[in-house]
Amino acid sequence: MTAMSTVALYQGTDRYQNVTNALTAIAGDVDWASKRRILIKPNFTSTVIPLAATHVEAVRAVLDFLKPRTTGRIVIAEGAGLRDTWEGFRNYGYLPLREQYGVELRDLNRDAWVTTTVYDQHLRPLTLRVARTVVESDLRISIGPPKTHDTVIVTLALKNLVMAALIRDERGPDGPAALAGPTRSRGSTLQAIARLAPRRVKGWPLIMWLKGRLIRRLIRSDKMLMHQGYPVINLNLFLLARFIPPHLAVLDGYQAMEGDGPNHGTAVDWRVALASADWLAADTVAAHLMGVEVQEVGYLDHCRRAGLGQGDLDRISITGNVPVAACRRVFQPSPTVEQQRRWRDPRVEALVTELVGGG
Repeated sequence: MTAMSTVALYQGTDRYQNVTNALTAIAGDVDWASKRRILIKPNFTSTVIPLAATHVEAVRAVLDFLKPRTTGRIVIAEGAGLRDTWEGFRNYGYLPLREQYGVELRDLNRDAWVTTTVYDQHLRPLTLRVARTVVESDLRISIGPPKTHDTVIVTLALKNLVMAALIRDERGPDGPAALAGPTRSRGSTLQAIARLAPRRVKGWPLIMWLKGRLIRRLIRSDKMLMHQGYPVINLNLFLLARFIPPHLAVLDGYQAMEGDGPNHGTAVDWRVALASADWLAADTVAAHLMGVEVQEVGYLDHCRRAGLGQGDLDRISITGNVPVAACRRVFQPSPTVEQQRRWRDPRVEALVTELVGGG
């Protein structure tokens, strides 16, 4: 049986202080001094919609918390899904962090990579490239806003980390040279076209096949290749959780998102922050606070069954300044939530059972 885990939950009127308080509450759960390669992974699902991204003040809170605890090298890294990652660094006020904290900003889409194997929609092996920076970091910190999602119901600490670790090829000048102005990538054009399609057809096998063909012809995005239908993307997220799990989960819910997430939903003025050295415990508590239980979310349920963390609320110690019931709020789900709930598939279930049984 997986051991008890602790999740810190704080609510207040100051975003920075909420994150600081949550991290301080679980500080004893991590051996900070031994960490030499530290990755802070914000969320730039969109580089132009602030509500969809990690607020820089939350990252400042993490940096100020880390500064007296470690002398390790800190990299703030993201791999934007559809546009230039450096556009996000610029738009969201991350550039001054380099001089203020002596950290490096890095675009994971331009990183060296290693490969890992997941599955396509026919459950055939599918090779994906994973940013080497993520794989080799000995303290992976995922920090982002809790959001409802258009494919896997909710996106929290795990999904924030693993999706950005996958390489998207549209290479150009790195660093400040890429900051002259916003770019519109082929990926963002594809997304714009996809949004015109009726929601009810997006998960159809034929649509998924056509999407895969377009991805391979126009761009090489391993992030998009993850999208192999509802059962398989949940399976693949589980596989990546085994490969590159977050070591520290920070969920900045000062403003969260409900409805048409992860980009186009509406704001929830929630004023909470969560932190845990057990990413699954953090995602389990956050999902519960949003009105979603871990067993409803395919990839989280797979991870719970495999013991990748604590996914049983009765075995999670929640510490902080606010009772769970006081900040629990049922989020408006994505308009496609009923299709998303069809993630259970006998073939996928057999694979997960085999992996869980094999340890």
